[in-house]
Amino acid sequence: MQLVRGLHNLRPQHRGCVATIGNFDGVHRGHQAILARLRERAVELGLPSCVVIFEPQPREFFAPQTAPARLARLRDKLKLLADEGVDQVLCLAFNQQLSKLSATEFIDTVLIDGLDVKHLEVGDDFRFGCDRIGDFDFLRKAGLSRGFTVEAAQTVEIGGARVSSTKVRNALTAADFALAERLLGRPFEISGRILHGQKLARQLGTPTANVQLKRRRAPLTGVYLVSAQIDGKSWPGVANIGVRPTVEGDGSPHLEVHFLDFTGVLYGRRLTVVFHHKLRDEQRFASLEALKTAINADVAAARAYWHGQPLTTSLK
Repeated sequence: MQLVRGLHNLRPQHRGCVATIGNFDGVHRGHQAILARLRERAVELGLPSCVVIFEPQPREFFAPQTAPARLARLRDKLKLLADEGVDQVLCLAFNQQLSKLSATEFIDTVLIDGLDVKHLEVGDDFRFGCDRIGDFDFLRKAGLSRGFTVEAAQTVEIGGARVSSTKVRNALTAADFALAERLLGRPFEISGRILHGQKLARQLGTPTANVQLKRRRAPLTGVYLVSAQIDGKSWPGVANIGVRPTVEGDGSPHLEVHFLDFTGVLYGRRLTVVFHHKLRDEQRFASLEALKTAINADVAAARAYWHGQPLTTSLK
């Protein structure tokens, strides 16, 4: 899959394509349905498939303090899109200039002059342009005069409810990881590089892997039972994700994972952590000794949870 950062980096081979536009946060089953149809149309027309995304996402640009937590960082989103068979991704910087484009200007600038789109797949709730008049009907009429076709994706429902990124976030907030997995089509996970931390957990007797998040907000917070693949083997563990209120920090979310019975050096490696069950909310303790007692109880709960069932079986 090719990644194109900005319209100025488009080349002749990127033009003349079948495209879709959106945030695709989490690449959930609703997104997957759009991408499946995108692949079908690309094959039918003999053209490359292209996904147009924005960085930052529009709500992060307009209201960074209240924008919802991302389900996946850009790096992870790109991997998920590649796994869905997308040929190319056009990542547009969502800035003041782009935000001021009307629906008509967006079509002219991005779809026609930029990508020379021949067919467009859009979600049923897609809207665009600073005037907010850009929707399926607007695109369809524009396509008739500009030489591209438009198709609206069918809504994907699970349990009678429409699949959406918001539904996934709500499932995570409720610690309903079974529902999140049904909505995503895979277990919820967070990836990042292992960094050196304060070594405080080591002093407390439970060394942790500090996973770099690079997020303003995390999509969940608390203490969880987790697992990760390390050197081809699944290792169970217990993780805290949050702002670490007992220890003085920078207020940013951190992910710290203690793997049961694992010994080895993980610094510098990328790790994908899968979340299975919530043990408790993150809380502030009166002392480090109280924190240590709580951590020991979390580790004991993790051992009890996995006791008698191999990790590979429990993750099926």
